[in-house]
Amino acid sequence: MTTQRRQRAREAWDEIAAGYDEVVTPTHAHVSKAALDAAGIRPGMRFLDVAAGTGALSLPAARLGAEVVATDISPAMVEHLAARVKEEGLSNVEARAMDGHALELADDAFDVSGSQYGIMLFPDLPRALGEMVRVTKPCGRVFVVVYGNPEEVEFLGFFTRAMRAVIPDFEGLPLDPTPLPFQVADPAKLRQRLEEAGLEDVRVETVAEELEFGSGRQLWEWLMNSNPIPGLLVADTTEEQRAAAREAMDELLRERAEDAEVAVLTNPVHIGIGTK
Repeated sequence: MTTQRRQRAREAWDEIAAGYDEVVTPTHAHVSKAALDAAGIRPGMRFLDVAAGTGALSLPAARLGAEVVATDISPAMVEHLAARVKEEGLSNVEARAMDGHALELADDAFDVSGSQYGIMLFPDLPRALGEMVRVTKPCGRVFVVVYGNPEEVEFLGFFTRAMRAVIPDFEGLPLDPTPLPFQVADPAKLRQRLEEAGLEDVRVETVAEELEFGSGRQLWEWLMNSNPIPGLLVADTTEEQRAAAREAMDELLRERAEDAEVAVLTNPVHIGIGTK
């Protein structure tokens, strides 16, 4: 990653860090538990979280008794993570701003290294995986959590449908070439990348992420704070168009919820894990 590209990425994630911490991190708890269970996190283990955001993976690992080092390219994300650590009174989490393409960490230092919805966004995924493997102890485990087929990711589908209700020619997220968030959406490709990074006994488990939304505004805020990409997709729209899109989301969510108070959107998520 060039210095200029690194700076742009840092600034983009810094800009949404507060919203990410408030509305996105709390929604990842179920998948975080599934990933940590698959990795066998136990008290006393040294655990590295790459592209940690504001702690969706780091904090539950620390609560399980692991010694956690959480890294993220965004200093603002790290600040929010550190604030969560302080608020919970945890003494076993170290949060550091760091580019996952070039980890400033020693070889063979961690029992487990993981990344949830993190390095799937990296422009050089093989290098990032190689770094995670490098810093993991022999016989240690490396895992990544990524989204599956974008056509089955319901929050993306609801977003696109709502925008097209307002702007019929809205393109949405271009899928050719494959955008970075879905570069290993195919479980076979995820397995291949993990094996190419030097991992053995690789397995890929698919779980269903469930997200609950009570209103179009709530879904809109989640989307805009989940990643810089949605904001870029609507950058040329007017506030009137965005408000109309939120109203369209309201209607879509009401149809999904039927008589319930909230609508549940599901998304396929792959947990890929291997042994060094």
